[in-house]
Amino acid sequence: MEEAALLILEWLGEQGVGAMIRIDAERLREGRPAWTFAASGGPLATGLRADGASVAECMGTALLRLREAGLTVPF
Repeated sequence: MEEAALLILEWLGEQGVGAMIRIDAERLREGRPAWTFAASGGPLATGLRADGASVAECMGTALLRLREAGLTVPF
């Protein structure tokens, strides 16, 4: 999943969706899920966010939420 994250972000951009993934150092130090994915625009009716303790967990949740919003990522 980690290797596909940039491909997913690039594909979303091509669809007109602004997206990002980031890590929050403060949440990491506190032992909370530190990775965040956020996306909005394009075919998404509303913005969405997914958090996770790892890149894989975060992106897995993000892909599920994107599918639920009607956007099937081909990766």
